[in-house]
Amino acid sequence: MPTPVLLSRGLDPVLGIFTGCFAYYLHETNPRTAAPPDKQLAALVQWKWAKWKREREEKLNALEREAEASSRVAG
Repeated sequence: MPTPVLLSRGLDPVLGIFTGCFAYYLHETNPRTAAPPDKQLAALVQWKWAKWKREREEKLNALEREAEASSRVAG
């Protein structure tokens, strides 16, 4: 027995992703279910991005200091 398809094998996943994204958008913008502005997806993504950049910068600075220290010892 073939598996059931709604529209086509290629279009069904696209329809599912669109439906999920649209449902999430409605959930975030509905006044009854909307999260506070600091807990919405955009704010959380900005916070995570800033955290990742800060950690990356700290890591690169530590590597630079380590490279400078090792070049002084070798030189």
